Amino acid sequence: MTEAAAQSGPGRVVRAVGSTRLRGLRPPPAVRESLPLALLLLHVAATRAPRELPVAAALTVALALPLLWRHRAPRAVFGAVAGAAFVQWLAGIQLPADVCLLVALHAVAAHAGRRDALLAGAVVEGGALLACLRWATEGAFLAPFVALSAAVVAAAALGANARTTRAYLAALEERATHLERQQDQQARLAVAEERTRIAREVHDIVTHNLSVMVALTDAAVHAQHRSPDRATAAMVQASETGRQALTDMRRSLGILRTDEPDAQRHPLPGLAQLEALAERMRAAGLATRVELRGGHAHVPATAQLTVYRLVQEALTNTFKHSPAGTRAEVRVRCSAATVTVDVTDSGPGTASASGGRTGAGVAAPGHGIPGMRERCAAYGGTLRAGPLPGGGWGVHTRLLLDGDGAVPA
Repeated sequence: MTEAAAQSGPGRVVRAVGSTRLRGLRPPPAVRESLPLALLLLHVAATRAPRELPVAAALTVALALPLLWRHRAPRAVFGAVAGAAFVQWLAGIQLPADVCLLVALHAVAAHAGRRDALLAGAVVEGGALLACLRWATEGAFLAPFVALSAAVVAAAALGANARTTRAYLAALEERATHLERQQDQQARLAVAEERTRIAREVHDIVTHNLSVMVALTDAAVHAQHRSPDRATAAMVQASETGRQALTDMRRSLGILRTDEPDAQRHPLPGLAQLEALAERMRAAGLATRVELRGGHAHVPATAQLTVYRLVQEALTNTFKHSPAGTRAEVRVRCSAATVTVDVTDSGPGTASASGGRTGAGVAAPGHGIPGMRERCAAYGGTLRAGPLPGGGWGVHTRLLLDGDGAVPA
């Protein structure tokens, strides 16, 4: 069995059962906290004379019992323990429970501020001095005082280190939570961006191909009696356009599925397919000419897809909003760092208030031009679409291939 299998199979079960048994063997927190007090009382009962036992037991309880609340109220607990220790010093009774002062000091340093820790340390150091002055044997003051002082410093330092470690872990946990939240936000933004991209692709595919198919079908209906051959050719072209639309839809939506091989069988359209696009537009009735200058082998496939969709959308707008006899020209110039696209036509369209194109009294506010602007912005370009000075309509943009930023178009 491999290590991964052991971790995910019976090994995990064994460890889970073992950890459960260990947790079951551990005593409850109340018992663990009360155990030191019980041991100290047993020590007092075993070492003290009967006449000293009540006072020693009471002082032991007064020193050790408050420690049960040292995590919730460290300052109050330290005050109570220090008061009991001072009473013990006045009574002249030495007890092993004096170590509770160091525990209370550690709690203050671990759970209170630095100023409180310094004040508590000074109090305990004063108590160590008083204890050595009273109980140290003659000529042996320095050694016990140094030992007690070292214990005071160690307790305070360990408490401060515990506070620093806890704060560091809290900061790490907060940062991890922040990073997780940020990753979730980035994931949601990525999903929204992908949805927008797919919606834009679907819009371009459906709008263009349906417009062409409707035009071809209308032409076939009008020509079915006068020219059956032209009607048949128009219907064949409409059928081919529909198949192309289905292929484009499968390709665009197939990217979402890892088990969809259609995207591999049908590469994304690019500059090489502009002539085929123009041929379909000519078959639908829009005289279209394509001029491609410069080599485009170095242009990334995504940039070529952007140019193709821009030309497709521009020609679709011309086809939808221009009268019969309109001519369209597509000029694409490729250089090492940019791709410049110009689509012009001879139609009489004018700009509408929404920035779209109007022609023959029909408004076109839709999502075509905003979608074209988004595609251009992805490559640092800006889109200019509007009437031409000499008549007609023009669409112009320049895409950056090096990603250095937007350029004036």
